[in-house]
Amino acid sequence: MGMDMYAVAKRLNDRGFQTDVCKTREEAKALILDYIGNRSVGIGGSATVRELGLYDALIERGNTVYWHWKVDKPQVEQTRINAIGADVYMCSSNAITEDGLLVNIDGTGNRVAGMIYGPKTVILAVGRNKLVKDYDEAIARIKRDACGPNARRQGFKTPCSIDNVCRDCRPPARMCNVTVVTEYPSRRHQAFRIILIDEDMGL
Repeated sequence: MGMDMYAVAKRLNDRGFQTDVCKTREEAKALILDYIGNRSVGIGGSATVRELGLYDALIERGNTVYWHWKVDKPQVEQTRINAIGADVYMCSSNAITEDGLLVNIDGTGNRVAGMIYGPKTVILAVGRNKLVKDYDEAIARIKRDACGPNARRQGFKTPCSIDNVCRDCRPPARMCNVTVVTEYPSRRHQAFRIILIDEDMGL
């Protein structure tokens, strides 16, 4: 039996995150597009955002969107910088604990930077598969289910890219360089929205 998403949403709300629960990805996509409106959007690396089809929907209706996954290699770094300067930052969280902590691991750090001190509005889309009991389970989930697939996607030759098993490696392509736990929105945030989706989504 899965975790009670509404109970997790209540704990997130108690922490100051504005949280919604959506039954389907279509419902979540419509809600997110409504929240964004006509503002510019920066997107951090996120399989969930890709699966929602948000980039194409935003571009089609005329939003300015910065996503380093959608540019050629020479433009990646500047696009990451532009994303952190947008009106809205959109990504996912690697894990959310039962008591409402956001746990994220980055290799480069741009995604967590955008969540912490980027746009004053942050929107996270999070599938039910990312809800975990506690911090230890969050770290285990990220290293088991996210780091290896992300390394393979980027062509990094880390040990986890082979078998999804973390060996605390040291190569330049290491995926687990920055670990961040977000307990509450920062004083900078005007709105920190979390959309919990009752489907398995993302890594």
